[in-house]
Amino acid sequence: MSETILILGASGQIGNELTQELRSIYGNSSVIASDIKEGNEEMMSSGPFEIIDATDKETILKMVKKYKVSQVYLLAAMLSATAEKFPQKAWDLNMNSLLGVLELAKDKHIKQVYWPSSIAVFGPTTPKENTPQKTIIEPSTVYGISKLSGEFWCNYYHEKYGVDVRSLRYPGVISWKVKPGGGTTDYAVDIYFKAVEEGNYECFVSKETRLPMMYMNDAVAATIKLMQAKPEDVKIRTSYNLAAMDFTPEEMAVEIRKHIPDFKVSYKPDFRQKIADSWPSSIDDSEARKDWNWQHKFNLSSMTSDILKNIKN
Repeated sequence: MSETILILGASGQIGNELTQELRSIYGNSSVIASDIKEGNEEMMSSGPFEIIDATDKETILKMVKKYKVSQVYLLAAMLSATAEKFPQKAWDLNMNSLLGVLELAKDKHIKQVYWPSSIAVFGPTTPKENTPQKTIIEPSTVYGISKLSGEFWCNYYHEKYGVDVRSLRYPGVISWKVKPGGGTTDYAVDIYFKAVEEGNYECFVSKETRLPMMYMNDAVAATIKLMQAKPEDVKIRTSYNLAAMDFTPEEMAVEIRKHIPDFKVSYKPDFRQKIADSWPSSIDDSEARKDWNWQHKFNLSSMTSDILKNIKN
C-alpha cells in the first residue's frame, strides 16, 4: 500500500474515525489529517496534521506537493441543519472546496479523489421506500442542493477530464466517538449518550420518523472499499446509494431499553422534522453491492450493544 493520503475535514464525525482506520492500513506517516482547527489527542499524536481551509486551493496544492499526496478525501462540509441557518456559507464551503480539489486532480496533481454525498440529494418527490439509485432527485435543503450539484460536478470531471473521483450517498451515520456536528440525524447519536447519562431524551423528530442509518464502522469500511476498488468496477461516478438499516426513534428506544429498562423518550419535533420528512425511509443500494461487493455488518441491535458498551466504559 504505497498511497499518500490527505484528508480535508479530518476532525469531523466521519473524518476522525476514517483517519485512524486509514492510518492503520497505510501507515501513520502516509495519512495527513487536516482541518481548520486541531483534532483530538489521538489524531494529533498518531500522525501528521496540518491546519487547512478546505476552500484554499493554493494551500491544498502546497500540502499535496510537500507530502507527495496521491489521494485526497474531501470531507469538509456544512451539514443539513446548520446549512439551513447559513445557506450562502454552506454553498460556498461545500461547492468551492470540491471544485478546487477536482481542478487539482484534473491538472494531475493528485490521482484519486473521494467526496461524500448524502441521502439529502433526495427530496419530497423521491420515492420514499427502497429509493433506487436512479430516481427523481429534487432536494429541498441547501445541503441537498450542494450535494446534488457536487455529484454532477464529479461526474463531469470524470467524463470530460478522466478524473478518478468516487462518492457515496451516506445515510445517517451513527458514532459514539465524536459528538455530531449539525446534521438532521444527530438524534440517533444523542439518544445513546442521554440514555446513559440522564436516562431520558427529548427527540427533535417524531417517534414514527423512519430514516436510513448506518453505524460508523460500516460507513468507514464502505468508503475505503470503494476507494480500493478497481477503476473499472466503479461504474457510477455521480454517487452510489449506500444502506445498512432503517428505523424510527421509537424502535431505537425499544432497543436501548433492552439494556437500560427505565429509559424514557419524549418527542418535540422542530425545524429538522421537515428536513427528515423530505428524505427516504429506506434505500436500495444494490448497485454498490453488485459493482464492488459492498456488505454491511451492523444492524440496530448489534450497533446498540456496541455503542452502549463503549459509552459506559
